[in-house]
Amino acid sequence: MNTEPVRERTGIAYATAILGSLLIVIALVWAMRRYAQPSPLGTERATTRARALAELRAGESEVLNNVAWINQSSGIVRLRIEDAMKVVEKEWVNPAAARSNLFSRVEKANPPPPKPAPSPFE
Repeated sequence: MNTEPVRERTGIAYATAILGSLLIVIALVWAMRRYAQPSPLGTERATTRARALAELRAGESEVLNNVAWINQSSGIVRLRIEDAMKVVEKEWVNPAAARSNLFSRVEKANPPPPKPAPSPFE
């Protein structure tokens, strides 16, 4: 009896089975990586930070380019940058008067805190 063709067919069958199982495992690994891969880190945080930055820049633009009352009772006004620069140029023609005016405005804007109440334990 000649057993060579049977061995040859058995070897081809084993090789085909091994190659087929490797291809199935490769396909499963590829599918799992594709389906189980998380989204890139920080995408949600990046959109949140971009939105917060846009809101901050809009608020800054509002503050820098519009006139508004800071404290109406004491007469403190927020000016636009261009207007404030013009006022400074006019005032600082005479530096001594401008310096004294600056100090009086700082004192007006920042009054000293009230004295603390006396402690009953002293």
